[in-house]
Amino acid sequence: MSASTHLRQELLRQLETGQWRAGGGRLPTERELAERYGVSRTTVRKVLAELKAQGLIRQTVGSGTYLAGAAQGIQHPAHTVSPAELMEARLALEPAVMDLAVRNATSADFERMETCCRNAEAAQTLEEFEHWDGALHEAIAAAAHNSFISRVFGLIQQVREQGDWGLLKKRSVTPERRLLYQAEHRQLVEALRERDLERARAVTLEHLLHVRHNLLGH
Repeated sequence: MSASTHLRQELLRQLETGQWRAGGGRLPTERELAERYGVSRTTVRKVLAELKAQGLIRQTVGSGTYLAGAAQGIQHPAHTVSPAELMEARLALEPAVMDLAVRNATSADFERMETCCRNAEAAQTLEEFEHWDGALHEAIAAAAHNSFISRVFGLIQQVREQGDWGLLKKRSVTPERRLLYQAEHRQLVEALRERDLERARAVTLEHLLHVRHNLLGH
């Protein structure tokens, strides 16, 4: 598990348990969080930016970071979303996002996608592969350059990192299936780079159907 993933999980747990008062409770400083959880301040800033994008915290220059009112009663999605529900959502959303990604992706977006593919292919463990697998799908969503879509895919990634998903993935991913996923990822990035919307949608749908079948058996 990466340092940012661990920190995000810990902060979400604190939000769930009411560690900070909704609508105004002040969070520890970046330095305090870095020392408490043994991570760099760069990691802290990254995770806080993600929580801010989800509307869970607000930051005031010169004042600090505060729990947003919208975070009151937060329940982590991994506690309520099943793998079957997640796959239903992904099948509905991800092919549709290809239109925006094809139109709006920049050279920087493609560099990020390439990094994700390369790191996934070099991963020595399933956990590391799964991290970069999810990061690729987040990078493609980010290439749509739509803040709401980015928030939704950030939530999808959180569910992937929690609950039953990881157990099912561990049981279902064989070396042969991992190679297939990697090849499909490359095909998808190539289709996006070529601005081929029809192919991007088709590859996305085929990939997600393979994942669903391997995870859930249908």
